Amino acid sequence: WLKLIAPVSHHSFLIVAAIPCTRTLAMLGLARVTASRALLRRGEAAAAAALRGHVVGRQAAAAAAIVASQQQRCFAGAAGKVAKVLEAELKHEEAELQPNKSVKDFLAKSDFKFVDTEGDVNMMLERQAGDKIVRIEWQARSPFDAEMGEEGEAPPDEGTDFSVTVESKSKGSGIIFYCFTEAGEDSRYIIGNVKAFKSTEEKESVSGYNGPEFDDVDEKLQEAFDEYLAEVGVSNQVCDFIDESSLDKEQREYIRWLRISKDFLES
Repeated sequence: WLKLIAPVSHHSFLIVAAIPCTRTLAMLGLARVTASRALLRRGEAAAAAALRGHVVGRQAAAAAAIVASQQQRCFAGAAGKVAKVLEAELKHEEAELQPNKSVKDFLAKSDFKFVDTEGDVNMMLERQAGDKIVRIEWQARSPFDAEMGEEGEAPPDEGTDFSVTVESKSKGSGIIFYCFTEAGEDSRYIIGNVKAFKSTEEKESVSGYNGPEFDDVDEKLQEAFDEYLAEVGVSNQVCDFIDESSLDKEQREYIRWLRISKDFLES
C-alpha cells in the first residue's frame, strides 16, 4: 500500500510505503483458506449428490428390468397355456373335418364359377347369360343355434340367406332377389323381396327401395319371377350347394382361426 505524506515542496509529495502489519496478513491468509475450504466442500457435496443420483438411477433401472422380466415371464406363461389348448382343439377339428363330396360334385357339373376367398365369409356363384351376369351370393353360417327348443332340442334349421343379382353388362341396370333356403322337395327357397335398380349407384345405395314384400304382389307375378329364377340357374341343387357350402365354410374358417391364433401365441 502507498500513502501520501505532506508535500516536500510545491511540486512534489513525499511517498511513503505503508507496510502491512503481521495481524493483517494473518487475517488475509485465513480468509483465503476459508474460501478454499468452502469451495472444496461445495465440490464434494455436488460430487456426492451426483453419485447418489447415479446410484438411485441404476437401482431404479434394475428394478424396472426385474419387473419387466417378471411380466414377460407371466405373459409368456399365459400365452403358452392358451397355445396348448388351441393346438389340442385344432387337432380335434382337423381330424373331424371331412371333404364335402357333394360340393365338389356340384361344381364339377355346374357352369357356375365358385368364388371363395380364404379369410372372407362371403361366397359367390357367378355365370354369364348373354349380356347378363348372374351372381348368387351368401355367407358362412354356424351350424349351432344359440336358442334351443324345449328339452334341449335345437329348433328347425332356418336356412341360409342368399341373394340373386341379374345385371346388364352394357347398361348397369338389373334386379336383385333377396331369398333364403328352406327344407323341402318342391321348392328349396323363398323370395323375400325383389329390388330393381337402374344404375350401379342405385344398386349399392343403402337407402334405396328394396321392392315390395314378395308375398304381397300378385300371385301370377310371383309365379313369373319363380320361372325367371329357374331360367337364370337357381334350382334345388343350387340351394343344396348353398346350405352345405355355408356350413363347410364356417368349419374351414374356424380351423384357420385356430391355426393363426396358435401360431401368433407361440411366436
